[in-house]
Amino acid sequence: MAGVFAALRAQRLQLASKAALAAGLAFLVAPLMPGSAAEYPYYAPLGALVSMYHNVAGSVRQGLQTLVGLALGIGLAFLLVNIGDPSPLTVAILMGLGVLLGGLPRLGSGRDWIPTAALLVLLVGRSHPDDFSFGYLIQMGVGVAVGIAVNFLVFPPLHFNAAAVSLGELRLALGKQLTDMGAAMNEKWPPEHEEWSRRSDELAAAARTVRHLVQEADASRRANPRRKLHPRDVDLDYRNLRELERVTFHIQDMTQVLSDAIWDDDVPYTVPFQDSGPLADALNAAGELLSSFQDEDAAVQRQRYSAAEAAVQACMAATAERDPDEMAVTASDSILLSLHRILKAVRPAS
Repeated sequence: MAGVFAALRAQRLQLASKAALAAGLAFLVAPLMPGSAAEYPYYAPLGALVSMYHNVAGSVRQGLQTLVGLALGIGLAFLLVNIGDPSPLTVAILMGLGVLLGGLPRLGSGRDWIPTAALLVLLVGRSHPDDFSFGYLIQMGVGVAVGIAVNFLVFPPLHFNAAAVSLGELRLALGKQLTDMGAAMNEKWPPEHEEWSRRSDELAAAARTVRHLVQEADASRRANPRRKLHPRDVDLDYRNLRELERVTFHIQDMTQVLSDAIWDDDVPYTVPFQDSGPLADALNAAGELLSSFQDEDAAVQRQRYSAAEAAVQACMAATAERDPDEMAVTASDSILLSLHRILKAVRPAS
């Protein structure tokens, strides 16, 4: 997944640059705010930072949630500031109520700011709670507005590249898993190369990462003015993702079945020797098919699909010729069933 990590590093660099720009601009305009708000300019860069998110829609959502949380915290502090001076008891009550209010639905990141804002008003602004609360909320609002504006106007991010790269790399990883299992079928058992038998969790984690990145790509389109200049069929990405998730599931099952057949003496099934060659051909053909989906040439994909389908059919024919007195259930049958379902999931469009 090196390509994904490279794309994410570039996104992080862009986000850091925009956060720096937004914080500087917010601090520049902060002294221009009216009244007592001008005395608290350092909260404007903080507002810019909390609203800086890796997509525009998330930036708006996070910024608004923060302001709602601040307003609730300030209101809570005003209820208690009139009771008396800060004490361990009032601070404890304030924090407890702030955490309780944080459980309100749809507050998101704003829930963490309720007790924070309340505590700052009670402890920092207790001598002038009105001025401090006004300045705190206004400057945070200015920072949030600047952060959203910068994220919207300065290269609003579209995370399409990371999603596309991750889909391609998952296909290649799944294809390699199949060809590695195919190689194991042709080795003397137990095979010397057994790395493939330990990749099940790794493949599942890779599939989860791909789903996260496709969802991020989808979210990055919302409220993004660049989406019309860089169109992408994210619905197709979701369809491809669902297909690869099904393929991952079947390959995990095949990995477990074949590993048990090779190394576990207690399982009630095995791979008959005469099935090894046809199964190796089917696994290799399916692995090459998955790898070919990285290519743009649809003709290559159809050719590889036909080859994989023929190899699976040939293997099914070979296993059907076994002596009926032999074992009724074999690992070969399970693997062939999974291969059939994989081919069904990745069938090229006509």
